[in-house]
Amino acid sequence: MRVALRRVAHTRCGDKGNTSNIAVIAYEPRFYPCIKRAVTVEAMRTIYGGQAVRGPITRYEVDALGVLNFVLEGALGGGVSRSLAIDNYGKALASAVLRLELEVPDDLAPLLRGPHIKQGE
Repeated sequence: MRVALRRVAHTRCGDKGNTSNIAVIAYEPRFYPCIKRAVTVEAMRTIYGGQAVRGPITRYEVDALGVLNFVLEGALGGGVSRSLAIDNYGKALASAVLRLELEVPDDLAPLLRGPHIKQGE
């Protein structure tokens, strides 16, 4: 089944200069392989449309914790204190990731979090 990432994971983020750090954390260890397949550097670049993140994106896998950590360079319009684009700050970037859709095996349905929201609602 296809679900929004927010149903299987949450995010944490931080800003430093012109770099944003986003961690995608699986709610359950059984969700992690699905997350790992879907949340790639290419998927992250697509989410931000080449506008909000202008530099390299690096993905780090923390398998023992069920976490993917992304470092997004050139992501904050020169840095939080220099940018007029308030929506580009780390929390907004991390929130955008949660809209990504991914495949989850049907047998994991009882472990999903939150209400089911159809695309476009």
